Amino acid sequence: MGITGNEVSATNQQRRNEELSNSPVGDVLESGASVAGAVLALGSSIVIGDPTVLAVAGSVVAGMGIVDWFRKLGTSKVNENLEALGQATEDALNRVEQVMKQHGSSIEEIRQRLGSDEFKDAMASASLHALRTTQKERLKRLAFVLANGVKDGDLAPEGIDDMMRAAVELTEWDIFVLGKVHASQKHLLANHHDSFSWSEQVGHVWEDWNRIFGLGEDQHLKVRSALSRLQSLGLVSEAQTNFVKDGSLARQAFGLLPEGARFYERLQVIGSEG
Repeated sequence: MGITGNEVSATNQQRRNEELSNSPVGDVLESGASVAGAVLALGSSIVIGDPTVLAVAGSVVAGMGIVDWFRKLGTSKVNENLEALGQATEDALNRVEQVMKQHGSSIEEIRQRLGSDEFKDAMASASLHALRTTQKERLKRLAFVLANGVKDGDLAPEGIDDMMRAAVELTEWDIFVLGKVHASQKHLLANHHDSFSWSEQVGHVWEDWNRIFGLGEDQHLKVRSALSRLQSLGLVSEAQTNFVKDGSLARQAFGLLPEGARFYERLQVIGSEG
């Protein structure tokens, strides 16, 4: 009797699970799943433990098994997110290894970075932040933040955790706006220690905000919304400037901060600069 497609698929999945559980990445992802499982179990006990909940909800809700839905869907999504994050991180790290080798890094240096406590802590942070989103693109951002941190030799816990928080909270539109600010202002950061000079230069650049973003005046609230989120995460800051002109955005200039530049650059595909 031949082997069925389902049997082959099951065998391949079992092999991948065994490989993952035996790897450093697997240890961290397994820990993340355990944490999420504990949270789901706690939520289940709270709902089941209160006999008034289903009685108030009514017979239709009582028969739906909401608690089981949350448990099963939650566990499934946690596993799906962690697997997607693990695969994206592995792909990104493979590119990091190639780039580092091209720039003369030794195998031992690469091994030391991937075996460091900082890297393991950063992986743990990424796995926890991965539980906060259902969007694959945001999981990919986490992988790029982690992998580019390895490439740059910068996995300082506080900085990397802030970047991962931004990676899962910002929308695609927010990243688009940050990219436009980055492209138009990155050269100004050399003067960021001189508050007056930096602010005035930001104001001078900001005068041409319509060209920077390529949008009409009717889009100013959409841009302002993104800038507000970026500012709340410490990536841009309002600049005090004498350059004021008519226009909803031009009256209030926003400047790129060093943290914003680093974060945006960490989101770039490894090796894409050639």
